[in-house]
Amino acid sequence: MGFSDLNPWGALQTPAGRRDWLAELCTSIPRAANKNELLDQIDNALVVSAPQGDTATLESLGKRYRDQVDKAGDLHDRVDRVARKGLPEVWVGDTSVLASAAVAATARAATRMSEAFQGGAKALHALADALAGAKEQDAAGRARMQQARQRLGPRDSVFDLGGLIETDKQEAERKAALAAGRSLAADGVDLMHKAAVAAADALRAATRDLNKWAAEARAGKTHTGRLSAVDRLMLADTSGAAGAADLNEILSANDLERSGRAMDRLSPADRARMDQLLAGAGTPQEKAYLMKALAAGHGVDDIQTFDGKIHGKDAAWLQRHLSPIVTQADSLKDEGTDEGNGANVNTAVQSFDGQKWMQGGDGRDNTCVASSTVTARALVDPVYALSLTGGPGGQEDDPAAFRRRLVAEQHRVHLEGHGGPNWNNMDAKGNNEVADKEVGPETGSSYETHFVQDPAARRDVLPKIEKAVADGKPVPIAVGGTDATGRYYGHAMMVVGQEGDKLEIYNPYGTTTWVSEDDFVNGGMAKASNSLTPHAVEVHLPQG
Repeated sequence: MGFSDLNPWGALQTPAGRRDWLAELCTSIPRAANKNELLDQIDNALVVSAPQGDTATLESLGKRYRDQVDKAGDLHDRVDRVARKGLPEVWVGDTSVLASAAVAATARAATRMSEAFQGGAKALHALADALAGAKEQDAAGRARMQQARQRLGPRDSVFDLGGLIETDKQEAERKAALAAGRSLAADGVDLMHKAAVAAADALRAATRDLNKWAAEARAGKTHTGRLSAVDRLMLADTSGAAGAADLNEILSANDLERSGRAMDRLSPADRARMDQLLAGAGTPQEKAYLMKALAAGHGVDDIQTFDGKIHGKDAAWLQRHLSPIVTQADSLKDEGTDEGNGANVNTAVQSFDGQKWMQGGDGRDNTCVASSTVTARALVDPVYALSLTGGPGGQEDDPAAFRRRLVAEQHRVHLEGHGGPNWNNMDAKGNNEVADKEVGPETGSSYETHFVQDPAARRDVLPKIEKAVADGKPVPIAVGGTDATGRYYGHAMMVVGQEGDKLEIYNPYGTTTWVSEDDFVNGGMAKASNSLTPHAVEVHLPQG
């Protein structure tokens, strides 16, 4: 994008737009050929507003959040004292929850509440500090710009530009003034640009962190009067048997919201049946998967059939059959990259009974789009996941049969997206279409294609990716690159998680790993794939 292509009144409405506008001026100001051109460029810089935001208000909000930390900690201590006294094995809530389990969940919720307030306060204070520094830097840049104006003096008239004869001294003074003005203006716009970058980055980080903490306020996501507070708390608290509990909650924030709305829409008869299924669930995990099926759009008839297949199974069986991706506590550890292909050493294999969730079952098919989509759908729809892992009866533990069903689904989706012959290639249009058809109904979202061919575009789309996956909506991405001969290579993957400044990437070769925001923006995606495909080039964002 060139400077002349930018619309100042549109571009300058956002922090990213102001940053990009000033970046162009950092290039054009040192090249200004004459006084009037330089004065125009200075005006173009000064039209940009200073970094926006009231630091005092942000500090005040951060203090209010921090003040709540002690209250949440006190709540945890009081609940913990109750738990340690020994509770009778009594049942509470509409769906039969052990009181002891409810108290334990309350203690964990109090801890998360404290962490959320602490995290929110930290994000707001960090934003306030960064904004204050950016404003100071911006002010210094503007002062340099004004000095440049003064050094240049008034604009040359048409007569001055007409080639009137000037003495050697006058020519030297004119050139010296232009050089001095250009130097001052270049320093000034550089400071303004750095301030805009700092403000934009700080706002993006604060947005990311606050969105994450909002998604972590899980119990309040189930907006329905038809479940007790205890039931909502337990559903939000339940995780799979393996992996880090806080990285493997069965119900995402989006699941909790959608299941609550679905409960409210049920007829009285269906509501009674759903209540009975929930009350009869043998484990919290079974109950959570029933609600996840409801969130995915299944009716009570289908859920009752599904319950008949999973009822009585332990938490490990349920997770193995119903959750294609399990995230371990040490998965975020940076163990470096493989010198041969640039991929992360710390990757996790995602498999069912030893058979990877892998394109073609063995990596031979080039159905990366379809394979990512199939796994993403299984991630958000446990009924669909069980149809792949457990077969028609839902009871199978046969990796070979799973592989046949998995590959058949990958091929079906590949054809649905008008993929190429010999199970090879699918374009961006097909990628978006299969995300809409296969994952959209389960998450309540349609998908929109964004081409991100440069770091600025990737940086701008990053907060939307992070918000989507924090809510529990997988985000398809494409990566690409060229080899030494100029041959292009592409690959499709899926963003399935977010923690801090890290994104969890599912690669349809049957693995997951974490990359940083910087990796995503600046060509480090080889860490999730290989050195042939280092650049994120395409993102399909869920809308709604």
